[in-house]
Amino acid sequence: MEGRPLAEDVLRDKIRGCFIGKNIGGTLGAPFEGKCEINEVDFYTQKLDGNPLPNDDLDLQLLWLVLAEYYGPEHLSSRHFGEYWINGIIGPWGEYSNCHWNCMEGFFPPLSGSCGNDGLRYSNGAWIRSEIWACLCAGRPDDAIRFAWMDASCDHSGDGIYAEMFTAALEAAAFYCSDLRELLRIGLAKLPAEGSRLRECIELVIAGYDAGKDWKTVRGEVVERNRDLGWFQAAVDVPFAVLALLYGEGDFGKTVCLAVNCGDDTDCTAATAGAVLGIMRGASALPERWTAPIGDGIAMISLNRFSAPLPIPETVTELSERIMTLRRIAGVRDPESVLPESDFLGSECAAALWKRSEYELEFDLLFATVCVDYPDGPWLEPGKTCRLRISVREAITSTGVVRMRWLLLPENWRVSPTELRLGVRNFCRTGVDVEIVPPEDAPLPAMQYLHLEVTTDDRAYPTVVTVPFRNRNGIVFPRCRVDAESSGWLRRKAVMNRLCK
Repeated sequence: MEGRPLAEDVLRDKIRGCFIGKNIGGTLGAPFEGKCEINEVDFYTQKLDGNPLPNDDLDLQLLWLVLAEYYGPEHLSSRHFGEYWINGIIGPWGEYSNCHWNCMEGFFPPLSGSCGNDGLRYSNGAWIRSEIWACLCAGRPDDAIRFAWMDASCDHSGDGIYAEMFTAALEAAAFYCSDLRELLRIGLAKLPAEGSRLRECIELVIAGYDAGKDWKTVRGEVVERNRDLGWFQAAVDVPFAVLALLYGEGDFGKTVCLAVNCGDDTDCTAATAGAVLGIMRGASALPERWTAPIGDGIAMISLNRFSAPLPIPETVTELSERIMTLRRIAGVRDPESVLPESDFLGSECAAALWKRSEYELEFDLLFATVCVDYPDGPWLEPGKTCRLRISVREAITSTGVVRMRWLLLPENWRVSPTELRLGVRNFCRTGVDVEIVPPEDAPLPAMQYLHLEVTTDDRAYPTVVTVPFRNRNGIVFPRCRVDAESSGWLRRKAVMNRLCK
């Protein structure tokens, strides 16, 4: 790839195109979200008066921008995402609320995405918010997927995370590459070759297009392949977005309409397809027929703006300028960070992310990072062993020893070993296995917190790490559905009927 950055006016136009395209697709698809049948849409179906509809696909990215501005992108960690999720995101939907509950109880990412999230861990909530990383890391797909992993692990695991890695890489590369087929190869290079339903279904769409099948036939094949998963799943809707991009053949209106006409999570699929074309072409080349009705504004639905340390952007222009400013700051700190990577198709970085445990918590103590991995999950059951792998990395205690011991264990609990000694060196990782066994005949609380004291040879003061556990049967986060027979719901329906007359 070309080894020099884009001209500022070109980059700014592509960033604006990304988010205008996203607003167009999200607004077009919003009225059809959740409808599983094939639609027949060819333009907006609502009166807009120059304003887009609100879309949580974009909302969370505004909060992530503020975090990157406030802390610096290079300092962001999974803990930042979890902490700001607690108060910053008020959307009550599915995996969003599961992440909120998990983080409140100390299950920060990636535990927040892998625990109590059955049925939603492979769904659509993450890949729909990849554009911020693509714009901050324009031309650097590997940098983009590192941020995408941290973001997606808040409320997803497995294919739910890989989906955001795919879209982030494709979109980051689209700033420098205008060949859609090459972009798809770049995105696929960031997915595991085996064991990914998502990859299988994307390749199914590409093969169907190459074989000359009509789009409805290919759509049906994707649906049939995923009947066991159901709808609102990444393995369904990312392929729908890919289908729209392929069969749209470069026509913006045709592409976003195809995404909506596939059905299911229509605001997400059309928004991503619109964002990809917006990056490739730039805002100045998007059809006025599509841009004029939605204007430049941003409408929010799922953020608590009062929790953010900085103001939330209110227009696409403001959002684009703030991304440009953040990139300039990053370029001063590290000039290479704003240059395109030499190999967009590399998979080494992605492979390292695939190997990361979905059950590992990190505790940044500044002088070192203590990692607690639960190989079988953070579950407690009476009399049964819960295994841990406790390790230390990023230590600045060179050739020293980190000492750990458990404090104030509950009565009759068994922990082995009770004290740990880990020799450490700079840039090395060392760890030890631990077993936790609660008593067989004692009731377990829903959540249990054990305290691990950490000291080093060159620090006399102790630091305490709080390690969370969950009673396997003590907490259930269901996919909440309306109780249509409740008196409250019936009363609400009656009142709404009166108001709508």
